[in-house]
Amino acid sequence: MFLPHKKYIKKVFERFGMLDAKPLKTPLVTHFRLSAELLPQTQEEERYMSHVSYLSAVGPIMYAIVCTCPDISHAISVVNRYVHNPGKVHWQAVNWIL
Repeated sequence: MFLPHKKYIKKVFERFGMLDAKPLKTPLVTHFRLSAELLPQTQEEERYMSHVSYLSAVGPIMYAIVCTCPDISHAISVVNRYVHNPGKVHWQAVNWIL
């Protein structure tokens, strides 16, 4: 069985300005060492992250996992741990996955 979601994924890329991003083989590389220590520590970081659509990006990726992209399930499960209070590095990891 083959479930193409090319249009859906393209819409997600358009929404986050990722249409020109180069494709990568590894959804989450080792240089992203995500942990709770990377949560916003200052008011400046909290302000920055308040303007980031972290959950709005993680949700569509999770939908894609369920439907057609199980290969990125581990990577999205890692970034999903920080959905309640993500930091800049967590957001960079989500962009990497996209």
